[in-house]
Amino acid sequence: MRQRPFGRLGAASALTLGGGGIAGIWGETTREECVATVREAVDSGIDLLDLAPSYGNGEAENVIGEAFEGALPEGVRVTTKCRVGDTPPDRVYDHLSTSLNGSLERMRLDHVDIMFVHNAITLGSEGHERLTPASVVAEAVAPAFERLIAEGRVRHWGLTGIGEPDALIHLLDNGPRPDYIQCIANLLDSPGGLLRGGIAARPRDIIAAANANGTAVMGIRAVQAGALTDAIDRPLPDGHSELADYDRAAPFRAIAAETGRSAAWLAHCYSLSMDGIGTVVLGVKNRQELRECIDAESAAPLDPALIARIDAAVGRTG
Repeated sequence: MRQRPFGRLGAASALTLGGGGIAGIWGETTREECVATVREAVDSGIDLLDLAPSYGNGEAENVIGEAFEGALPEGVRVTTKCRVGDTPPDRVYDHLSTSLNGSLERMRLDHVDIMFVHNAITLGSEGHERLTPASVVAEAVAPAFERLIAEGRVRHWGLTGIGEPDALIHLLDNGPRPDYIQCIANLLDSPGGLLRGGIAARPRDIIAAANANGTAVMGIRAVQAGALTDAIDRPLPDGHSELADYDRAAPFRAIAAETGRSAAWLAHCYSLSMDGIGTVVLGVKNRQELRECIDAESAAPLDPALIARIDAAVGRTG
């Protein structure tokens, strides 16, 4: 597994094992298979594990605890997340601290390497369960993270880059600047249902702002929640955003078929070929899917002519 520059942590494997798949979010799996998948990922050279309490109501973090029993292999780093939402500023530290304590208990660890705000950011003044104003990030979130870092329970902090692009770029340009940001990194530039209200996602603008300001990027949603695979493996209601993206990606699947590879393999190769990405987070739920992604990492980057053909096929410009 190749290593890439990764901000204040120095370097990280080109692939990160995400928690969604091993929590059963992206299709059926078992605890036994997930534990085996985590161990094989680390044995294959993956040295970053991206978790959150919301992945399976703590299941992903429990898998990590069971897989390593509190003794991570040397060089392996972990993340966790917490939704701040509309938590009052004077309660943000306690909110983050309580969530972190639960994550550490489930993973059987005494610290995490990165802790992310796990909701969208807005330039507006009003937040809600999944939305936090940038002003609150400056006033309360960043100071709370600095306190957790001083306590030794968190090494670095970050944002999940799924909010209003102008809000995220404002923080990246003006501060308080996160050490890390998770950005949409797929060939559709699509966040699916993560960004609402008809706002254009502009993930590549966010990645560019992060690169310009020294914030390391984790690429997420390489297969856009299954929309960039051969077949979505879980039931979705009519009109769901992932189904719309799946339809839009039909020409891409045709290109993948021409290459003799799966759509998921080619989608991961594409994300790994994007500029400005430190590591690409996987949503795999078993060892078979993991092995396909590891094979894609060894094949990336794609030929620029193929990237241009894929972009044209899905109507992506610029």
